[in-house]
Amino acid sequence: MLPDLDSLEGPSDADLSAIETEWPLIEAELERLDVEITILFAARPLVDLDWQRWRSAQRRVLRAAATLGIPARHAA
Repeated sequence: MLPDLDSLEGPSDADLSAIETEWPLIEAELERLDVEITILFAARPLVDLDWQRWRSAQRRVLRAAATLGIPARHAA
């Protein structure tokens, strides 16, 4: 049986605030994932630009994590 959607509560203000605070990291991780998928499913030989794009995405994740005080070993 499906739950009554009207009775479900949405995220709290604190939840939304936490998501907003973490959004730069979430966005950077999504970008890195997109690059990784592109590399994994490339139908052509990888070129230096592919790896440069991955390194750039990785640096962005590390910068966003550092801004939030997350150690690099947990963000990589």
